[in-house]
Amino acid sequence: MSLKADSAALPKDLKVGAVIVCAGNGSRTGLSYNKILYNLGQKTVLETVLDKFASSLVSSITLVIQKNDEKAIKTLIAPYENVSLTYGGNTRTESVMNGLKAISCDIVVVHDGARPFVRPETINASIMSAIAHGSGITAVPTVDTVKQVHSSRIVESLDRSELYNIQTPQTFRYEEIVAAYQSVSGTYTDDSEVYLKAGYVPHIVLGEYDNVKITTETDLTRTLPDNLKIGIGYDVHRLTEGRPLILGGVTIPHGKGLLGHSDADVLTHAVMDALLSAAGLPDIGVLFPDTDPALSGISSVKLLGEVLTRIADEGMYINNVSAVIIAQEPKLAPHILNIRASLAKSMNVSLDKVNISATTTENLGVIAGGGAIACNASCLLAKQQ
Repeated sequence: MSLKADSAALPKDLKVGAVIVCAGNGSRTGLSYNKILYNLGQKTVLETVLDKFASSLVSSITLVIQKNDEKAIKTLIAPYENVSLTYGGNTRTESVMNGLKAISCDIVVVHDGARPFVRPETINASIMSAIAHGSGITAVPTVDTVKQVHSSRIVESLDRSELYNIQTPQTFRYEEIVAAYQSVSGTYTDDSEVYLKAGYVPHIVLGEYDNVKITTETDLTRTLPDNLKIGIGYDVHRLTEGRPLILGGVTIPHGKGLLGHSDADVLTHAVMDALLSAAGLPDIGVLFPDTDPALSGISSVKLLGEVLTRIADEGMYINNVSAVIIAQEPKLAPHILNIRASLAKSMNVSLDKVNISATTTENLGVIAGGGAIACNASCLLAKQQ
């Protein structure tokens, strides 16, 4: 994956690079590993950040990392071009300095690797500000009332109209921010403060309130898509002689099969209804009616493919699917792994995203008599970020 963007807005021969600081760890999030490796759904925090920069005016990236994360990070960045690595220091200040030393450019964007929800438009706005003014510091107006406190006592109310919450990206003319870091001693959590102390004037660029930095365990919960959708599906078919028994696209050896207009794959039917339910779409009875002669004997796996297309059109993807097959006969335990693999392949997801189990009704009802097989299914869908 190459870093690409419409560079027509940039002055000719101007090089824009980015230093992305990824040398932290997951201690405050409760993770046992670096939070940039945390999976947000389809991709990790780091990949999500790189995708945003891939759509910006940035042409090269230096990631500032911990040595013990190097192997995992190299695997993640393999599809990306113009991404290099350097090691961080003991503080953020040292890490940024290391990143600045490792990159060569005219304009440099400094960004926290734990801010995956920044928009490419915001990155570009900070770049254009740096070209015009020397710096572009992403910030949002403070919405809370802020007090100055000493020893648990409020001593002063601050004028909220003049307060901003500072974020990243923070973008600078490269020579200026390098000179600032070289001339200012101490440890800082904010590059604009270093820039200001060195005598330069930081310029604000309006950011986004969604551009949160993942810092605590609560932030991990917040980063989950707020439009996760749960779906539930159910189906039951009668067993009859003279038909194959198909479950999840797998033919199961048995003297009877399920009766239906299609191949009567009760498991796949329940899974399809769960997916459609989560996406807010009509069920399979509406989409694929048993009065349609074109659907006579059709493979349910083929219909599942159509369901997946509809879900993709809604901008959603499968997080996981779980189903319980309810049958007195045949014994399904020997076939569960094949069924899981078949469904995972059909839905283009990894095996760990699909769980299937089987149970009986403890000799109750029509299922106990071997007259039918039923299935309950549930799924979790998420909107593409």
